[in-house]
Amino acid sequence: MNATINLENKHFPVLLKELISIISPLYGGTFIDCTFGQGGYSEKILESKENNIIALDRDKDVLSNTSKFYKKYNKRFEFYNLKFSQLDQIKFKKHKIKGIIFDLGFSLSQIKNSQKGLSFSDKGKLNMKMGINDFSANEVISNMDEKNLTKVFKVFGDEKYSKKIAREIVIKRKDKAIKTEDLVEIIDNVKKYQKTKIHNSTKVFQALRILVNKEISELINGLINSFNLIPVGGIIAVVSFHSIEDRIVKFFFKNYSEQKNSSRYLPEAEVSERCFKLLSKKPILPTLSEIRQNPPSRSAKLRYGIKTNDKCNFNEFREKFKNLINVEDLR
Repeated sequence: MNATINLENKHFPVLLKELISIISPLYGGTFIDCTFGQGGYSEKILESKENNIIALDRDKDVLSNTSKFYKKYNKRFEFYNLKFSQLDQIKFKKHKIKGIIFDLGFSLSQIKNSQKGLSFSDKGKLNMKMGINDFSANEVISNMDEKNLTKVFKVFGDEKYSKKIAREIVIKRKDKAIKTEDLVEIIDNVKKYQKTKIHNSTKVFQALRILVNKEISELINGLINSFNLIPVGGIIAVVSFHSIEDRIVKFFFKNYSEQKNSSRYLPEAEVSERCFKLLSKKPILPTLSEIRQNPPSRSAKLRYGIKTNDKCNFNEFREKFKNLINVEDLR
């Protein structure tokens, strides 16, 4: 999330001080910003004239933000309109890369863009495409069968009323195309007697966004590609915003930072090498001060690891979350 929103609708890069402290840009190097957005992290890193930024973003709308960076920072800034799972398509000078940053949320400009349909208050056709997509939320709601809709809402949104909501969607779409406001109304009607602290539509909208943008496989492939690209000693840092993302990121760092015998009967000398060094197993959370200034940051978690080994087999990583990827492929 390169920006979140406070009550004054200002741009705030989340956990900026903490991230900068981790990657130590004062000593110079090349950093890859995998989710450029409004450029909050990139701009802070580029304050040091010894630094270079290679930025990516799947959303072509952020191109308007890159012009000032090219003008101000010239050859120290490069931008590619790619998903971070496509990191391996860019030719890097691997030895110069010091850190790779992932910020898994979405920016203020994306939320305010009604054509993207990320907000419950939007009107009109469902979308939720963040860029370089195969389908939209409208196609999912219009065509996916009840069983699969239920599974998507349950797995990606942890929605308690997933089955009832899916059934109502299938019934209502027989009469007319379901727009954003119609979906919100369906969910409100199903959950009208339920008292929750979050908006009734939050979980369903999250589930649709994850599905449309294939956020699970994107994250898994992006993390693996980042490991393959960065040299030993480089840092990979990830800011996540919901439990599914954090579970994936936590496993990636924790599982591959622990020395494990393939069997308890093997001698200690046969312990496999670790892929990461973790300075902290717990995530870094926003301070109370940051949360007061920028309430949406309250769900952010920052995890990071220092690469210690140039070879790592990620089959277990992929297998661990295979069930989520299978749901992502339901359409």
